[in-house]
Amino acid sequence: MSHNYATPMTPEKRLARVLSRIPADWSIWVERTPGEGDAMSWRAAVGPQQAGQETQWCTGHDTMVDALEAAWRHARQQ
Repeated sequence: MSHNYATPMTPEKRLARVLSRIPADWSIWVERTPGEGDAMSWRAAVGPQQAGQETQWCTGHDTMVDALEAAWRHARQQ
């Protein structure tokens, strides 16, 4: 019987994975905003640098990694 179980991704590994997928010539914006109560909300935007183009922010997320991943997925569909 094999004991080769996958280990869960740590936040650091998830961040490294997301950052490695974003092209080097794209800009990354990350912002932390007040959420409900004492909670903080993260939002992010990624995309190629184009003059005059408005930044497309993702919706708020509980963690920075979730916000970056959502922004990256949104930018890929554009």
